[in-house]
Amino acid sequence: MKKSKPPSRRAEIHQLYQVYAAGLETLSARALLTFLHKEQKELTANEEKAESLIDRFEINETENSSMTFEGFLRYMESKECCVFNQAHTSVYQDMDQPLTSYFISTSHNTYLTGDQLVGQSSLDAYVSALRKGCRCLEIDCWDGPDTEPVVYHGHTLTSKILFKDVITTVGQHAFEVSAYPVILSLENHCSREQQEVMAEYLISILGENLLIAPLDRPTAGDLPSPNKKKVVVAEALSDLVIYTRSVKFISFSHSRDNQNCYENTSMEEKKACKLLKASGSDFVEHNQKFLSRIYPTGLRMSSSNYKPVEFWNVGSQLVALNFQSPGLPMDLNDGLFQDNGGCGYVLKPAVLMSTQMRFDPNSSHHKRKSTYLLLKVISGSNLPLPRSGKALDPFVRVEIHGIASDSCRKNTHTVKNNSLSPRWDTDMSFTIRLPELCLVRFCVRDQTGILSSEFVGQYTLPFKSLKKGEPASAGR
Repeated sequence: MKKSKPPSRRAEIHQLYQVYAAGLETLSARALLTFLHKEQKELTANEEKAESLIDRFEINETENSSMTFEGFLRYMESKECCVFNQAHTSVYQDMDQPLTSYFISTSHNTYLTGDQLVGQSSLDAYVSALRKGCRCLEIDCWDGPDTEPVVYHGHTLTSKILFKDVITTVGQHAFEVSAYPVILSLENHCSREQQEVMAEYLISILGENLLIAPLDRPTAGDLPSPNKKKVVVAEALSDLVIYTRSVKFISFSHSRDNQNCYENTSMEEKKACKLLKASGSDFVEHNQKFLSRIYPTGLRMSSSNYKPVEFWNVGSQLVALNFQSPGLPMDLNDGLFQDNGGCGYVLKPAVLMSTQMRFDPNSSHHKRKSTYLLLKVISGSNLPLPRSGKALDPFVRVEIHGIASDSCRKNTHTVKNNSLSPRWDTDMSFTIRLPELCLVRFCVRDQTGILSSEFVGQYTLPFKSLKKGEPASAGR
């Protein structure tokens, strides 16, 4: 048989194809199965699975159910070969634990599309957050004209939108991408008269989707689980607050002795940072029993964000970020919450929920067997050009974000003047003590100077969602 012509792109994939085609023009189902076993580590795959892949990705008529290089390339560039474990694209975690057992996707000043001083308030910002799987929305409520409460960042020049329009928008889009509860964090600055109007809108617009009474079977002594499903929970207006009444944080000992399970605390990032550094294990223990919400300092006028990982590391459930501001913090947030089907609820790891031993993420002495991440950054394809139109000098930075002793980063070498098909073939290894708290971020950057580089693109995912394979494998 004639050998296939050299490909115009992805030469590295063509080389892999040739290894398993063993000199033939097409890849047989049995050869593809060998590839699945050896390279993809799909040890349970059988010949029927290989034939189904050929049926899905091969568009040419081939003899004896085989795959051309073009079909193999389509397969390799599909979600089937994504580094993210496709089993995690659906809800797979236990959703019957108390709310305190989950990280919950949380937005700060959700209504804003820009900065905190003159930015525009928009209903579209709520739609965007909900479509990203956000399950805790913030609504800053103020008295408006004609007894109509308004939403905006008070005492600033940010524009105003009507409270009733916000609630209508939430009602329309709350459950488009997730069937699990939405928490409304109402920052209430309204007079009693307009608070009554707010309550009327919540009840009349949200109807049976608004939780207005305790559930029949909550978890004993704890908050209920996310499996109340399609309900909206108000976090202000005392008559409508069922499980998320906000109280002032005084101390961990005061909370332990006086706080009820249905009460939560909300604190600014700087205060929370001091607490986690001074008593990380106490913070973890607090978050086993109560919800805590962390929000950006008021000094972040440009709507910038803090890094959320250190607050997830102590088990804070509601780590609020400005969803309108792209960058590393939102990359990490998007990476964490793509897990568990993107439903906005991710079960906290056992180390944060154990009552048998105290855990302090600040400690460098964790009695855990190390996990080894071995990966190979092979190549890229069709990287976006900068505005100048000049070809990139790209390199890849692999970052580990977790507890302080695990966090690190490594770079490939730089490939000069190649945006179309840069190839690095760089092996990397990482030693990780607490992989269940780690996120892995792959970031492509353009080398613009000896010590300078610019962002090109990135992909972030939880360590536990990495799909094993060759050479990208996670050793135990």
